[in-house]
Amino acid sequence: MAGITYHSSLAHSAYHDLLNALRDERVSDLRGAPTRVERNGRVYWYDSYRVGTEVKKAYIGEDSPQLRERLERAAALKAAAAERRSHRTRLIRILRAEGFLPIDAATGGLVAALASAGVFRLGGTIVGTLAFRLYEGELGIRYRLDEVAQTNDIDIASFERLSLALQDMVEGGLPKLLGDFSFEPVPGLDRHRSWRWRQSRSDLLIEFLTPSFAETEEIRPLQALGIDAQSLHYLSFLLAEPIPAALGYRNGVLVQIPRPERFAIHKLIVSDRRREGADSLKSIKDRRQAMFLIDVLARDRPDELREAYQDALSRGPRWRERLGSAVARVAGLSARLDGL
Repeated sequence: MAGITYHSSLAHSAYHDLLNALRDERVSDLRGAPTRVERNGRVYWYDSYRVGTEVKKAYIGEDSPQLRERLERAAALKAAAAERRSHRTRLIRILRAEGFLPIDAATGGLVAALASAGVFRLGGTIVGTLAFRLYEGELGIRYRLDEVAQTNDIDIASFERLSLALQDMVEGGLPKLLGDFSFEPVPGLDRHRSWRWRQSRSDLLIEFLTPSFAETEEIRPLQALGIDAQSLHYLSFLLAEPIPAALGYRNGVLVQIPRPERFAIHKLIVSDRRREGADSLKSIKDRRQAMFLIDVLARDRPDELREAYQDALSRGPRWRERLGSAVARVAGLSARLDGL
């Protein structure tokens, strides 16, 4: 794997310690009692608390052995909150010293505010170049600056159906939060519904996306986030079974990103459907990111990469056509994927 280097075992351990501490933090600030709710064959956990005579429920997360174990330790985790905060700060210092990429203040501050408002808790997933950068910790890989050049774009995606199923939402909705950060809606065909927001004092752009399950790609509401999103084909594949990630801003921010093997295969598909054409700069960047991850995953996680590739191929002729066209543009890639 020429050109790919790894962080030290110390750095990789520090990242995962930070991630675990952030996941503990999510459970430590419960205001009431954990409540189990079954809905549409799935089990979710909520924080049930009383405000006056009204009982409110705040979504915690989907049921898992790890979440149940943390909920059982909720009281102890709350008591250790100050100590854990100091520990996270120490871990961030270690990651900086070990050469982890820094996050600029504008991006870090916005993502931290989105996390505090509950965007990632309620199903929001960071996609695009920022997600690609965050695989540095998940995979323990070192990036060169030219491989992760900042695009000043933050893309957040979520399932519309999940947004409805959770029956919880960002308090006040995201338009208010974005307004507080000097973001304004970017005018579109429908002036009453915007899925793109630009910060007036910078070039920072945030876009909201959701999978399309229809023939057309329309603007759809994300009820839990209180905002509209552009629906896109093929996005459902990317958002399946997302993973938590730690953003190295201040003492850490817990976010959610796609699985790296799905990101790699999805980038190949996206590279073939860019409006600018498959030879455009954006398509070339898509393939470069895909190939970087494929190089890493073929060595470290070949089974996961093979499963993601086979999953995409099994989704129908249009998927196979898009993927086949993209794979054919990279010499030797077809044989490499088939040989996993």
